[in-house]
Amino acid sequence: MAVTFNLSGIDLPINAVVPQVRQQLSTHNTLIISTPPGAGKSTIVPLALLGEPWLGGRKIIMLEPRRLAASSIAHRMASLLDEKAGETVGYRVRFENQTSARTRIEVVTEGILTRMLHHDNALEDVGIVIFDEFHERRLHTDLSLALCRESQQVLRPDLRLLIMSATLDTGQLADLLGAPVVESRGRTYPVEIIHTEDPDPKEMPRECARTIARAFREKAGDVLAFLPGEAEIRQCAQLLQEGGIPAAIHPLYGQLSLAEQHAAIQPNRHGQRKIVLATAIAETSLTIEGIAVVIDCGYTRTPAFDPASGLSRLKTVRISLDAADQRAGRAGRLGPGTCYRMWTIATEQRMAPYRKPEVLEADLTALLLDIARWGIQDLKQLDWLTVPPHTAVMQATDLLHALGALAQHRITPHGRAIHALPCHPRIAHMLLTSVPLNLAGLATDIAALLEERDPLGREAGIDLNQRIEALRKHRVYGKQGKRFDNIEKIARSYRKLLDIPEENGPVEPRRTGMLLAYAYPERIAKARSGGDGTFQLANGKRVAVASHDSLAHEPWLAIALLDAREGMGKVFMASAVDPNDLSDFIRETDRVIWDTRRGGIVASRDRRIGHITVASAPLAAADEESVVRAIHEAIRSEGAQLLTFDDAVAQWQNRVLSLRRWRPDEAWPDISTDTLLRTPELWLTPYLQGIRKVEELKKLNLATIMAHSLDYAQQQALEKLAPTTLEVPSGSFIKLRYHPGGEPPVLAVRLQEVFGLLDTPLINGGRTAVVLHLLSPGFKPVQVTADLRSFWQTAYFEVRKELKRRYPKHAWPEDPLAATAVRGVPKRSTPPKDAL
Repeated sequence: MAVTFNLSGIDLPINAVVPQVRQQLSTHNTLIISTPPGAGKSTIVPLALLGEPWLGGRKIIMLEPRRLAASSIAHRMASLLDEKAGETVGYRVRFENQTSARTRIEVVTEGILTRMLHHDNALEDVGIVIFDEFHERRLHTDLSLALCRESQQVLRPDLRLLIMSATLDTGQLADLLGAPVVESRGRTYPVEIIHTEDPDPKEMPRECARTIARAFREKAGDVLAFLPGEAEIRQCAQLLQEGGIPAAIHPLYGQLSLAEQHAAIQPNRHGQRKIVLATAIAETSLTIEGIAVVIDCGYTRTPAFDPASGLSRLKTVRISLDAADQRAGRAGRLGPGTCYRMWTIATEQRMAPYRKPEVLEADLTALLLDIARWGIQDLKQLDWLTVPPHTAVMQATDLLHALGALAQHRITPHGRAIHALPCHPRIAHMLLTSVPLNLAGLATDIAALLEERDPLGREAGIDLNQRIEALRKHRVYGKQGKRFDNIEKIARSYRKLLDIPEENGPVEPRRTGMLLAYAYPERIAKARSGGDGTFQLANGKRVAVASHDSLAHEPWLAIALLDAREGMGKVFMASAVDPNDLSDFIRETDRVIWDTRRGGIVASRDRRIGHITVASAPLAAADEESVVRAIHEAIRSEGAQLLTFDDAVAQWQNRVLSLRRWRPDEAWPDISTDTLLRTPELWLTPYLQGIRKVEELKKLNLATIMAHSLDYAQQQALEKLAPTTLEVPSGSFIKLRYHPGGEPPVLAVRLQEVFGLLDTPLINGGRTAVVLHLLSPGFKPVQVTADLRSFWQTAYFEVRKELKRRYPKHAWPEDPLAATAVRGVPKRSTPPKDAL
């Protein structure tokens, strides 16, 4: 029997646009709803669509970014139908399924929808997919929308897609999707905005506690405070408790159990005022009863992927204006409210208007595997709202090939098995690899611990095996605290998937390290010489372990968690590993490098794990191609110190570069030193045959080599247009000095050698005048001019007076244009003796 929903008796702002939503979806297969926070879209819209004819008895799937929102919304919709969750309305989150054969509306979290699409590309039993809180631009949301649009365009033109958002640039999205927009003005109450000063980020918990205490005194109602993460929430809660504030204090963040999260959003049983300290989890969807005051610290913690290191890390960033508005709106859902913004108005004017899509900064490994499972080799085939960045795509592709999930960019059988497990491909690969090794019980414990927050904290050191032992004691004795409950729940789910029993025996630490190596092959680490707790990673990075830690002096580690900071990284969780267990990761290669300190080419046959050398033996003969390639790389990295760029080479370069500037239409090459050092393969390769040593490289005649990079016609033109010397009236051939930027070249010549020369010499086919540096007999500059005719007419006579005084034995004629130019030191003629 079809279930319908009657809106009468429910007074929510979204009701006003429900008829318009129904009408648009009857004629369009894609629609966008824009509505302020608190309008009721998440609960009312799915229920209002249950009886639509185009639904044809199919299901409604609604994607929610967070599991707490998914379960809360499902329970709320079920209660409006006077049912329990799992009947008409149900939800599915990771490792939890509250649905039944009767379920018509399923609220699902990230990853669930993409798995549904892989199971049935056409989503035959689905009539509409609703993307709630789309403004968050989560990675799986973008992927799910791209796959749903592909299905809609190819297989299911009748499949409806509904994008719902509280704060979003709907105009741009509508253009991209070609979809109409329905806007609901909502009914939010006025929210007073109070700005404070910008706090020191290091003092965030303390400053937030002070602002909460101020708001608690000044305003009535419950308080919702936004902080970046769990650490700040715990510190702030402690400060509030120490301050004796008379309120019930509830943390709210993703790592809490669903029961603890639900306790935070429910009214206080004893009517006490409540302070909820939350992460961004409380920005959207959730309705927290009684909130009249919001404290916004202005920051959030978000994962950022570093393609250079292949690692992700959480970073604390300033929120965008749309997130700030959404947070403030939480204070105005039930009545007039107040939002204390912990930043100045000037800071607000510099904030980004919208949050950045997660696809631009996330680890794309799971996304690439999803696409490969879909049957697409090139992600450009999908219609993306934001195209994933190329560098991160290549990094993820390389990792999937290393895990054996892809081969020649196609998904492998092992890749399909990885994709079938509800976890990151790294963890899935480790779990699958552990089965034939009879280590699956250990692997499930490792997987569960890595996916949850560290239950022991950093004070316990970095050894993962301590956590495994504590988890197993918790299973047996149940005395390790609630923090292990969710970890055990995940481990149990993995054991069920792999159909294995639990294991509670002692842990062999190096088996743990071997399994970690399968999950994180690039984080296999070898101790550096010196025993100071520094390690070389297989990916080339260096990391440090605190000297007092039990693993600081291990020769080999497999690292699970670390800080991908610049320079020396910091290890947070790892295990010792036996190098004899790493044979699957060792590759034998012939390595040919240029080592200037060792005199040149060094060739060896190495057994390596990435950048780590396990063993090495000298290589008697290296192939010429590898040698030349090594020299190229050395020139690129070490620069001009490996080659002899003397003055003759520099002047030849400057002549060509001057013609390149003077005659841009004649295709003179860029032979600047920077360009030559970046591209040695284009001009130097033929001359590197047989070169093995530093001194051999330095003996190369670069002027001759570079001259051969010009064709015969260019060589002739170079000599004609940019000659190395000019003949002056004395008969001397004087060198010209050229500049790389194309400035007029300098002709430095003694003044006496240009007597009789009326005008400045020209080069470059008569287009460029040289600059004359006129010198004294002692080669000291006396005048710089580019207009020799003017010099003879004016400045010469002053110069002549000074030169006659300083060089009295030389002839300084009154008419230099009629005088004979001389090379040497002409003296004044002396009268014969009989004339005296």
